[in-house]
Amino acid sequence: MLSINATAPDFTAETTEGTINFHEWVGDGWALLFSHPKDFTPVCTTELGAVAGLKDAFAERNCKIIGISVDGVSDHERWKADIASATGNALNYPLIGDPNLEIVKKYEMLPADAGDTSEGRTPADNATARTVFVIGPDKTIKAQLTYPMTTGRNFDEILRLLDSIQLTAKEQVATPANWNQGEDVIIVPAVSDDEAKAKYPDGWEAPLPYLRVVKQPGS
Repeated sequence: MLSINATAPDFTAETTEGTINFHEWVGDGWALLFSHPKDFTPVCTTELGAVAGLKDAFAERNCKIIGISVDGVSDHERWKADIASATGNALNYPLIGDPNLEIVKKYEMLPADAGDTSEGRTPADNATARTVFVIGPDKTIKAQLTYPMTTGRNFDEILRLLDSIQLTAKEQVATPANWNQGEDVIIVPAVSDDEAKAKYPDGWEAPLPYLRVVKQPGS
């Protein structure tokens, strides 16, 4: 099963910006892959526009954006006008067509016996295709979140998640509940007190022996 630290399945697919090979497209940066159960669905329309408005914020974090919906690219092209009209943001990143359900199956969002075409399938049939994947430069899955169709995804939270993942990939720290960029972090248990003293000569707070709180490195 796909899990955190598993390799993100590679694929070649048609998108609204041409044919891509996924791992090559990700390159040496980060990627956000987020899925949709059907074109012309109301919540997804708002999400696609919201992410388009945040493209620069993701780019600042060296993170590319790519969407996927189980319908074909020709349907996506028609959907783009609705997205821009409803949200004020034109689609400015690739949207993958997956009419044969191959990619959503690879990413375990639909079962293997779901058939081999999106034709005739309703959004409810594809309700599990609502997962966000954060993928690192090593092409492994760093996080995945699945939402119901009736709840629009909070992409400010996903940016916060990305900030945490990128920070903890660079520094031997973890982030506490409700953490935001620039706030105090936690020294991970794998770092001994002696090692922590070398890295944090000003010390840290320790409300519990195993909870060592320190200022965010570089802040």
